[in-house]
Amino acid sequence: MMKVLVITGGIGSGKSAVCRILHEAGITAQYNADERVKALYSAHPTLLKDIEECLECVLRNEHGTFVPAKLAARIFPDPEALQKVESLVFPALIEDFKAFAETNKDEDIIVFESATILEKPQFDGFGDKVVLVDAPYDVRLERACARDGADRSAVEARMANQKLMNALSEGGHDSRIDAVIMNDSDMDELRERTSKTMTVLFEDWKR
Repeated sequence: MMKVLVITGGIGSGKSAVCRILHEAGITAQYNADERVKALYSAHPTLLKDIEECLECVLRNEHGTFVPAKLAARIFPDPEALQKVESLVFPALIEDFKAFAETNKDEDIIVFESATILEKPQFDGFGDKVVLVDAPYDVRLERACARDGADRSAVEARMANQKLMNALSEGGHDSRIDAVIMNDSDMDELRERTSKTMTVLFEDWKR
């Protein structure tokens, strides 16, 4: 029976690195929720129109193309508006994932990668196993700055918004998490830790 493996973690933790390792090991059915959300604004037949009606504003340019910056400017200073948008986006995302899962129904394991899934009540109970990828704060900060070419203060501001991820990094507990992969060394060590974690969770997970 197909299992859904959720990979989550804060900015700069190395979620994508773990997903690449799993891909190399043969788990190729992978769904990046954060990337799919961006795509759904344009790909979904009614989502953008529904959001515009909900927020009572236009989120497209003069050519009718979705402008992400307009949405960001509208929802990030307004928690209520963000909540409204999420109430529309997340059901669409879940349906999109169900279609993806159906396409890959013969796979033993499907990866669902998301940075924010544990912070969103719409996803409570989602997935068969949840793995948190983590690293010390300073390590995550340096990685994110190097990856994005961003100013430290800008990355720190983004990281500050991930309150749950920060709490978990500081030793907090969440019963929804089945395993933690600490990514504070090199890639060889990360591969070893990922393999050990997968063996604990799925036993004979390698084909």
